[in-house]
Amino acid sequence: MEAESHSVLLVSRDSKIISQISAFLVPPLFELTTTSDFNEARRLATERTFNIVIADSGDGYDTDFAMNIAESYSTILLLVPSEHFDEISYRVEGYGILTITKPFEPFYFYNIMKIAIAVQYKVQVLSSQTTKLKVKMEEIKQVNRAKMLLMQNMNMSEQEAHRYIEKEAMDRGMKRIAISEEIIKTYG
Repeated sequence: MEAESHSVLLVSRDSKIISQISAFLVPPLFELTTTSDFNEARRLATERTFNIVIADSGDGYDTDFAMNIAESYSTILLLVPSEHFDEISYRVEGYGILTITKPFEPFYFYNIMKIAIAVQYKVQVLSSQTTKLKVKMEEIKQVNRAKMLLMQNMNMSEQEAHRYIEKEAMDRGMKRIAISEEIIKTYG
């Protein structure tokens, strides 16, 4: 498998954490965007989708940003002080947010990043499948609407309407959705 670049948004008010993570997440494997302002991070996260978002919760209680963007397709890593890890991890895990204690060892961070990359691949696969299912559901709705119009306007049974759409698609070398759209335009 060819290595691809992973876009990462890092938001932290701690310059030490920014420099530590920036030294680790280097091109070409990572495309890193950093900010110390959570409002700026919100703006950046709405303008584009990052594969991974790393948010430093500061004292451990600044978790709003991570929870607000949890519905995005980004894999979110939340850095929390070790003394608050259990409490915060429990609170944010329902949002699909991975938590990391700080300070952290480079090897530990490396392993978490490998997990985040694996999670991101899984999210992309599931997102693609969801999109395909939505398209298929829309096609089924269109075909059903066309069948209903044929039944109402041409006095066909459901089976006859179904056969009509299938036969027209086959005879004309078109997809069922295209035939259904024509029927909807004609009778809808």
